Amino acid sequence: MTDPTARAAAGSAPAPARPPGVEDGGGPEGERRAEHAVRDWTFRDAGPHALPLPIRLLNSAGRLFSASRLPRLDPERLIEAACERTGLDDFGDGAFREGLDALAASLDREAQLHSFARVAQRSLLTGCLERRLRLIDWAKRHPELRKERIAAPLVVLGMPRTGTTLLSHLLDLDPRTRSLRAWESTALTPPPQLATRAEDPRLAQSARQEARMGRWIPPLAAMHPLGASLPTECVPLHMLDFRSLGFETQALLPSYGRWLEQCDMRSAYAIHELALQTLQSAIPTDRWALKTPNHLWALDALLERYPDARLVWTHRDPAQVLPSVASLNTAFHRTWTSQVDPASVGAAWLHKLHLAVSRGIEFDERAAGRAWCHHLLYEDLMDDPIEAVRGIYASFGEELSPLHEASMRAWMRNRPQSRFGRHRYDLRDFGFTRDAIDERFADYCKRFGVPREARG
Repeated sequence: MTDPTARAAAGSAPAPARPPGVEDGGGPEGERRAEHAVRDWTFRDAGPHALPLPIRLLNSAGRLFSASRLPRLDPERLIEAACERTGLDDFGDGAFREGLDALAASLDREAQLHSFARVAQRSLLTGCLERRLRLIDWAKRHPELRKERIAAPLVVLGMPRTGTTLLSHLLDLDPRTRSLRAWESTALTPPPQLATRAEDPRLAQSARQEARMGRWIPPLAAMHPLGASLPTECVPLHMLDFRSLGFETQALLPSYGRWLEQCDMRSAYAIHELALQTLQSAIPTDRWALKTPNHLWALDALLERYPDARLVWTHRDPAQVLPSVASLNTAFHRTWTSQVDPASVGAAWLHKLHLAVSRGIEFDERAAGRAWCHHLLYEDLMDDPIEAVRGIYASFGEELSPLHEASMRAWMRNRPQSRFGRHRYDLRDFGFTRDAIDERFADYCKRFGVPREARG
């Protein structure tokens, strides 16, 4: 999961098995070692020290007035600002307000944001409100788009760091399939047009923002692929309803996290569908390929909105997933908050990911043997990505087309190896032990046959 705060402040897959505690940007087919030295990156390479000098000065000045918590993240003022900037006032379903209130309160009181992060958060939240206003307005002025059917989408919903990014890239290479692109996710209206998409100025703007984010968080490119034109998660769409795990990548938000665990996600999937309908009305597709771990938390709401969705649940040894996720999020937190305890970040994500798989198990039990999704082991995906995709298609009664297979082979041949360095992490940095994780996730690993990886 990428950090939405950096994108707002700027203007709006795990690799195959490595030595212990290492990930890099290498491709899955025929690992080729780079002839030059490859830099190792950890969460310690992120932080206020990596931000530009003007931002560091702003943060230093802000510490003198830390009790003031300025700028305030008051929902009423955020809404007023969004309405003033757009000239609109119809937000559609009012359910978004509950999430906005919970999130703003948690950010304001719990997140320990430094001064620049407060400015960035205000921009992020106001931007979400503006995009929601414009999306609702566009749909009112183009009612025909609501007739667009989001048919049988492929939805990848495994935990983070389980190969979901790699898989989403491979599925995107199917000419019959369309993914949500990073730049399109925040450029919903007017929707990008087929004839001008490649020259759309919003693409170039997003690319500049992605590059700036990479400079502000130096280890990020080694931790997670960056690119305005790459497939992205559904996070920006759920953020329009303020019901998204993406907000928790930026800081520890205990009260918002508790609210999110129990909230009704149906309104988030309603705005999610409207966004896809809007994009599809301008650039048709047979089907969408979507992904975010957040779907695993809300399977009932997901399938109520998309009853014919074709789900793919990726599985990996939690003892490899957890330190990687904790490291990625600690890097984000170090960038935006004044105090970060890696062990607290680790404990929070241990809870979140265990909750995710527990909800998946509960759904699986209610399915009573019905094949409601395709299960894919991380090691199988990494051993032979093409066969893994072929198996996904076969489970849904389809064949892999020759063109799709050729495209995947070409993509993997040219995928850079360790281009942005290697992501290193250690269980101990986050208060984890191998035995404790094994015990906590024993039911999950047993139920889905998740093997223990040798490294770590």
